[in-house]
Amino acid sequence: ARRLFDEMPERNISSWNTVISMHAKCGQLGVARKLFDGMPERDSISWTAMIVGLNLSGLHEHAIGLLLEMIREGVVPTQFTFTNILASCAALGDLDTGRKVHSCVAKFGLSAYVSVANSLLNMYAKCGDQEVAQAVFNSMRVRSISSWNSLISLYAQSGQIEQARELFETMSDRDCVSWNSVIAGYNQQGFDLQALELFVQMQNHHVRADSFTLTSTITACANLEFLKTGMQLHAYIIKFLFDSYGPLRNALIAMYSKSGRLEIARKIADRTHDLNVIALTALMHGYIKFGELQLARDVFDSVCDKDVVLWTAMIVGYAQHGLDHDALTLFRIMFLEGIEPNDYTIACLLSVCASSGVLDYGKQLHAHVLRNDIRLTNSVSNALVTMYARCGSLIAAEYVFKHAGVHDAVSYTSMIMAKAQHGLGNEAIELFDEMMEQRIKPDHITYIGVLAACSHAGLVDLGRHHFQMMHKKHAIEPQMSHYACMIDLFGRAGLLKEADEFIRSMPVEPDVVVWGALLSACRIHNNVVLARRAAEKLLAIEPENSGAYAVIANVYASYGEWQEAAEIRKIMKDRKVKKEPGCSWIQIKKKVHVFGVQDSFHPLREQIYAMVSKLCCQVRELGYQPDTSSVLHDLEEELKEQLLSHHSEKLAVAFGLISTADGSTLRIMKNLRVCNDCHAWFKFVSRLVQREIVLRDANRFHHFKN
Repeated sequence: ARRLFDEMPERNISSWNTVISMHAKCGQLGVARKLFDGMPERDSISWTAMIVGLNLSGLHEHAIGLLLEMIREGVVPTQFTFTNILASCAALGDLDTGRKVHSCVAKFGLSAYVSVANSLLNMYAKCGDQEVAQAVFNSMRVRSISSWNSLISLYAQSGQIEQARELFETMSDRDCVSWNSVIAGYNQQGFDLQALELFVQMQNHHVRADSFTLTSTITACANLEFLKTGMQLHAYIIKFLFDSYGPLRNALIAMYSKSGRLEIARKIADRTHDLNVIALTALMHGYIKFGELQLARDVFDSVCDKDVVLWTAMIVGYAQHGLDHDALTLFRIMFLEGIEPNDYTIACLLSVCASSGVLDYGKQLHAHVLRNDIRLTNSVSNALVTMYARCGSLIAAEYVFKHAGVHDAVSYTSMIMAKAQHGLGNEAIELFDEMMEQRIKPDHITYIGVLAACSHAGLVDLGRHHFQMMHKKHAIEPQMSHYACMIDLFGRAGLLKEADEFIRSMPVEPDVVVWGALLSACRIHNNVVLARRAAEKLLAIEPENSGAYAVIANVYASYGEWQEAAEIRKIMKDRKVKKEPGCSWIQIKKKVHVFGVQDSFHPLREQIYAMVSKLCCQVRELGYQPDTSSVLHDLEEELKEQLLSHHSEKLAVAFGLISTADGSTLRIMKNLRVCNDCHAWFKFVSRLVQREIVLRDANRFHHFKN
């Protein structure tokens, strides 16, 4: 075509326009512009041909600029010129320019053309001006399917799915785009079941789905975890050769990942060149969900341009599986790479700090929030309250709570739980009363805090009252955790008969948490008969529960029934049940030091054991007597005392005293419940060294001060 043009002895404006349009549509804009500039004369078709080419190449701003140049040259734009310019405004989301173009359309009297009206409607719809879009639609004398589709899409995209569906139902003729707009709208607003139902209707109307339809329906199957339906759709996709479409492959990866078919998701991912971050995040989530953390990390590492969502997903994955150190390490890397965390990332990391008891790191995160003026959302402030409380700094938790902008049910619940864990039962109840005065509705977690507070404060009658009110007043059905709290309440008060009767009256079968609560109460009050029954029930449900064996053996040992205690240990060995090793840890100068029982690996072990021996001698002079009932072996008293002195929490305290300044607070974390001997020892050590010691064990906080 170009050779023929070059060989023409005479060229008219039509031949110039034809060759310019050819080059422009082929993306050869430089050639097209050179020909355009060399034209002896130009008409509206010449200008429009260039505008079309610029539009096709995504150079929308240049297209708009060329329109202005066209008008300055005195050339009158046609309806075709304006449809392309309005498409440019829609693509840019440039409502201000779109309105000015609309004025030009009206000035040149072109509003009545269906193509122009549709372009105006599409522009206002894409730019989100619903009111004017509706007005344009209402003013149209003739409406095409495209007109209806533009308005339906606007309503669907803006979340007004019911209005979109009403318009859809009033259409006399519908095409695939009409169905797609509503299906996608349902999908994007979370109405996935309705999206699939509409897809079925679409098939019943014999409208063939396209790649956009299938992407929405596969996404709906992923969200609903409808694996069987998704696989049927996958077969349809393969049959009609849609499986090469990138976005559809990404949707399939997400669907299979969420449904647990990770091997299929991985195969599709390996054959897809244009994987998007949504598909990769879904694949990563799938691996995390099923405990494949290394494979999840491999997917994470394969992404070159990671956004904050991907970083946060991997951090949360580590945290969910108890890999707190990995979560914190990854956040440090994220921070060094200049990725700014969002409030969800911060809240997650604060939860990690709370779980690990690393107060210094939690403080650094809090400082980062304040220093960078990150908005203190409810999720962040609640996470801060929990972090400070779980790290033993209740004063800081109360400060954050009091200075939070808005208190909701989660805020109050966080603080109630904090006070309950720190043994301040009465204060927790007062806070719950304040919550009720504010007419904030509690949830089932709030009542766990309330019942735990009653238990720690010995408020048996009040605990009974709140347990009853939970259902009567707030329609909250008691869960196993609530029943366990009631057993703990009776058990702490020594009301083991009431605890046993309460279990027998439960409308549901007790689980390991309930029987565990009763077993712990029996240990405290040395009730062998009831402890044996509780242990049998617990082990029938969970035969590998090492804690149950340990407690029943402890009860036997406290009664001097060494043969029975030894028999329990033999059963554990025969069943290959391994006791969870106790460990304690303390954070010193941004480093966490972990100690096991009789730990011999710490570089300062000689100084630590020397300090423990020194403290044991000094506290004896203050009246401390070792409680050897915690030792489950029939040994000489002297050997029992030696074993007690090597408990992990005592080693952590000794190291803390060596490594910190006089007068500073020591915060120790322990993964198991502290024994009676260590509890008594801590009291005397605190008085001896004139320091506050805060110990968090598996059940609660213990504050020792003088």
